[in-house]
Amino acid sequence: MAAPHGNGIHTFRPHHRPGRRTFLRGIAALGALGTAGCTRVAAAGGNGGDLLDRLRAQGVVRLGIAGEIPFGYIDKDGRLTGEAPELAKAVFKRLGVDRVQPVPTEFGSLVPGLNSQQFDVVAAGMYVNADRCKQVIFADPDYQMLDSFIVRKGNPKGLHTYQDVVAKKARFATGTGFAEIQYAVEAGYRQSDILIVPDQVAGLNAVEAGRVDVFAGTALTTREVVKKSAKAEATAPFAPLVGGKPHVDGGAFAFRPTETRLRDAFNVELRELKRTGELFRILRPFGFSKAEMTDLTAKELCGQ
Repeated sequence: MAAPHGNGIHTFRPHHRPGRRTFLRGIAALGALGTAGCTRVAAAGGNGGDLLDRLRAQGVVRLGIAGEIPFGYIDKDGRLTGEAPELAKAVFKRLGVDRVQPVPTEFGSLVPGLNSQQFDVVAAGMYVNADRCKQVIFADPDYQMLDSFIVRKGNPKGLHTYQDVVAKKARFATGTGFAEIQYAVEAGYRQSDILIVPDQVAGLNAVEAGRVDVFAGTALTTREVVKKSAKAEATAPFAPLVGGKPHVDGGAFAFRPTETRLRDAFNVELRELKRTGELFRILRPFGFSKAEMTDLTAKELCGQ
């Protein structure tokens, strides 16, 4: 399936399935939640929370990050950066909070850490799904993500979808714990035949060496990793089919369920950054394209 055209806003609406960039990370996050409550996006206590007022008074907001490039990480110079932290700096400055402070943690600890007040907001490009929406409230997504393949130059086997991989009996690889494992199995590929490698760099090496015909990952990561390759290329982004429907993920900031006032104020500024094109200017240095810009809402992705 070709990448979205025009302004990059597509019309697919996702089939709901747990996920972020990896399937197992999502499981880990959910497992850590234990018996936490079942608050939905529309739910809130009291008057919507007072965190926004407290952050303005303090002048700093604590960001939960997972040390993952390009979503949120500390660079080699010790500087906080990534698509989510840079967006946080812009939005919170508009909200009257001048500084951001990183609180690094494991990805699976982000939701529990947020709800135990170890930090004020999750700024890690977290995928919005119905299970996480029972534990936190999300801003609207600041990006969407499709899948893509790494293939040999010229794509000699004509592999553009998981169904192509199955039909042409291609040798298939993806990353450890990647959601793409499930997408391939959904299309009819036998899981025991999938070559599992550590990451997209190892996937590129496997394709270049001829050990596999195709490696599956997110459109952003495959696009970036093949830039210097003389032997491989990335296919056009596409939406995998889940339950027969196109599945598109969206990443967003997460807040404690009681802090609807902060979430709503964040959304107001996010919409303005989308309208002016500033959001794309913030995300572009981290490899995002206009195809990753989105009009998806948290309500849609939460299944409400």
